[in-house]
Amino acid sequence: MKILFIRLSSIGDIVLTTPLIRCVYQQIDKVEIHYVCKESFHEILDANPYIHKLHFFDKHDKLLKAVLKNEKFDYVIDLQRNRHSKAICRYLKVDYATFPKLNIKKWIFVNFKINLMPFVHVVDRYFMALEKLAVSNDHKGLDFFFSEEVRNKIDTLELPEVFVSVAIGSKHKTKQIPKEKLLEICSKTNYPCVFLGDKSDSLTAQYIQEHLRKPSYNLCGKLSVSESAGCLQRAKVLLCGDTGLMHIAAALSKNMITVWGNTVPSFGMYPYIPENPNKFIIIENKTLFCRPCSKLGYKRCPLRHFKCMQTLSVDEVADMLNR
Repeated sequence: MKILFIRLSSIGDIVLTTPLIRCVYQQIDKVEIHYVCKESFHEILDANPYIHKLHFFDKHDKLLKAVLKNEKFDYVIDLQRNRHSKAICRYLKVDYATFPKLNIKKWIFVNFKINLMPFVHVVDRYFMALEKLAVSNDHKGLDFFFSEEVRNKIDTLELPEVFVSVAIGSKHKTKQIPKEKLLEICSKTNYPCVFLGDKSDSLTAQYIQEHLRKPSYNLCGKLSVSESAGCLQRAKVLLCGDTGLMHIAAALSKNMITVWGNTVPSFGMYPYIPENPNKFIIIENKTLFCRPCSKLGYKRCPLRHFKCMQTLSVDEVADMLNR
């Protein structure tokens, strides 16, 4: 049987599909698994032993559909469920399945603060797309695999023996822990801090370093996603917001402190570690009338006060990191 998975983006969302890939591979005899994503996210799946072939989506590429058609798939699992993935499914003209996105319930939650969301993680909602294949969740969590090249690169970094990883950024500002808060937290930790993120996060890490009177390492923009994950694997604990590295940390079963701003765990996108849910701690201000203000995020707080992050207790977070 030949099966195509579709999830075009982003880092965390793709990592969250990995249990399905593993379970399909292990529960269906002689299955061949292909996966479509944007090329910028290929690292997340490159070393995955359950995937036979990756295909890269570009909305300007007119050839992809024909290439996929030529593969003669038996079944398609659409875990993106947008106009691009739906167009691929229609073009292939084979049986396909998707999952409930619950966008109406999310909209009601954001706009009226009425929580109708079921207490179900998005991974379990993804598995609804596998019901016709009789594939079930093995509850072994997420996967993230490293190449030997990545492991060797991490060996050259000369990281401290014990350190705290800090994921600086997120795609949206309202998901990010303010740099002033990060500085206070890092100054109260008992361990060196290693800052992870992309080039856009480097200035924030630099600001913290300049004001921090202890050893720290700014790796923002210097590592690939896989290399950042390799660094994270060696950390004592991760401090992060609602971001892709949070889900990679879950795949690695790392201890983590997750701080939530404008988004809420109730959307079903919190760390997925079913075998050891005590690995992560969620910190959020549940007293604010304005949360959640978006299912994704904004460039700045719509109400200009950003209390979801500004009310964060740095002592509480530092205490947890030092345990």
